[in-house]
Amino acid sequence: MNLRKVIPAAALLAMTTMVTACGAQEDGQETGGKTPKQVTMNEQQAVDRAEEIIHQAVDGMSPKPGLERTGPETVGPCIARDDHGPDDRLQVTLFYKLTGVPGTEAKNLVLQARDAWLKQGYKYNSSDKEDMSGPFPWVSMRTEPDDFWMEGITGVLNRTTGEGLATLKVRSPCFLPPGKSSAPTTADPAALEDPDLQVDGPARHRALGHSSRIYDALRVGSAPAQPGEGLSTVRDESGTSVHHTWSTEPLPEDETVRALARTQAYFQSAGWSVRHVPTRGGTPAVVARHPEEGTIAQVAGSTTGAVRVAVTTPVNGPASADV
Repeated sequence: MNLRKVIPAAALLAMTTMVTACGAQEDGQETGGKTPKQVTMNEQQAVDRAEEIIHQAVDGMSPKPGLERTGPETVGPCIARDDHGPDDRLQVTLFYKLTGVPGTEAKNLVLQARDAWLKQGYKYNSSDKEDMSGPFPWVSMRTEPDDFWMEGITGVLNRTTGEGLATLKVRSPCFLPPGKSSAPTTADPAALEDPDLQVDGPARHRALGHSSRIYDALRVGSAPAQPGEGLSTVRDESGTSVHHTWSTEPLPEDETVRALARTQAYFQSAGWSVRHVPTRGGTPAVVARHPEEGTIAQVAGSTTGAVRVAVTTPVNGPASADV
């Protein structure tokens, strides 16, 4: 894969800088061009709604699977923030493995989850319809109007026999705990009115969705946002892209290696093109390209011990078909 042909030049520079230090970014460009969402729910309401969405998918399945909750803590910080909301907002995320059925039923269960959610009136997010007909389908959807995002994922157990493991995930919108102020404290008012950022809605959602899935694969807590991290728009001769960067908490070297291995396994199971790239500091880094969207993700260790993540999504389709 020729990275310079695949990634817009400005995004490539930002990714390279990310490996050794936090890159520079204009104030206010992480807003996504939106005023803060005023989501009114508490933790229990978010958990209850997420569990309802899971059961809407599972209760009518045949064969009937068991539900095994897995993954990170249910309630955590809002990772993929899409506006200038306060840093203390939370998100609820539920992961369930569907157990007690043969591995050859994994594809069938994911497709049943998709059909059940469609009957509820929920919408596709970025699912690849061609991939849905393959042996290991994946579907990404969202609810309206409350904006919960969910996925049905077929993890690969045996590619030859078509055996997999079905997993369902539901993530709530960001919300404030009771008693917290909803007013942003550091927003640049001019940035909230940037018309260029306002046109990037679908690409912004794709970038934030990919960041969330990378976070899930890493299984490591996130660090407070550093200068230069967040959401921005990248423009160069190849077009306009949405760029999202963030970091994990510092890790020992062996933990970094394991976290990157988990992320690489996720990319490969989801059909991304993946390669390792050398870095100046000798820290490990993985670059992956989504074959349909042209989205580029870089996940890299750093000299501070943090794993840094950058996701770049073209606004108007793939930046290049060259892989």
